[in-house]
Amino acid sequence: MTITQTPVIAPPDSTVYAAARARSDAQAKPVGSLGRLEELAAWIAACQGECPPRALDDARVVVFAGDHGVAASGVSAYPVEVTPMMTHGILNGHAGVCALARSVGVSVSIYDLGVTAIEGVPDEVRRFHIGPARPLDTEDALTPEQRDAALAAGDTLAAEAIAAGAQILATGDLGIGNTTPSAALVAATLGLRGADVSGHGSGIDDAGLRRKITVIDRALDRIGDRADDPHQRLAALGSADIAAAVGFMAGAARRGVPIVVDGLIASAEALLADALYPGTRAWLVAGHVSTEPGCALAQAHLGLEPIIDLRMRLGEGTGAVMGIGVLKAAVTALRDMPLLADLM
Repeated sequence: MTITQTPVIAPPDSTVYAAARARSDAQAKPVGSLGRLEELAAWIAACQGECPPRALDDARVVVFAGDHGVAASGVSAYPVEVTPMMTHGILNGHAGVCALARSVGVSVSIYDLGVTAIEGVPDEVRRFHIGPARPLDTEDALTPEQRDAALAAGDTLAAEAIAAGAQILATGDLGIGNTTPSAALVAATLGLRGADVSGHGSGIDDAGLRRKITVIDRALDRIGDRADDPHQRLAALGSADIAAAVGFMAGAARRGVPIVVDGLIASAEALLADALYPGTRAWLVAGHVSTEPGCALAQAHLGLEPIIDLRMRLGEGTGAVMGIGVLKAAVTALRDMPLLADLM
């Protein structure tokens, strides 16, 4: 693969951001009294390029599902059979992300990029299927061709969502063992080791955590200096579902649509998206921070301050959904609260 320099993605409109902050200061309330809600609303206005911003009537979470060969090393509290089961749960509207999304008016869809075996799902769900990731501690998780196909799939899905009217997007994750490649990607990006980025994930015990740290360190040692190249880093340590989410985030940013980042997996994806497509971070906001150590490290590197911290670690996009609820409220306040001058 020939790697060419990617143009930097232009940031949201700073002039509109300033106009939104001025509008907020002029509203019928003490200046700054809505705290960070005022910053968030101004950021959405800047992303949209207009003040006051349009109401966030079309918010979407796209869940990327896949299996991970590293799960065979005992790094998860659950068996791989849970991945197809939960895929059906999301399709049927029963999963955690579905329940939370309904409460704040967010739609949820799911795509199988690498589930090992699943039956009874619509063809649409599997149209970008590539295959499960290989064990990252012994071999590259993806071939370069698989990585590129997954990145392209994510970009296509972002383009389709935006063409259909999406105003704000988020990625969700589904796949047993996926906190291990995500933590490995964070470590490789930030020059850290397994112990720095690893948590109990799905609920593994201390022995499982030690196995997870060992697997990550073996993977980091295996790839060596290749970790310095984000393209090689993603192929060596990622997965089709993670790579697709990277392409999705960057695709949304290039098209001027903001992205709400979920927990560890999404934060690792955001690191890669910004490394591969510089400037992506300006279009990101952290919906929450998970309890996984690598999540806060990744978000800090990107300069993202989480909207909420409820000690969540479910994944699926649940923390992003909660953040979208706050963003909707922030935008409504900037749109609907009267100016003080209009009341005098």
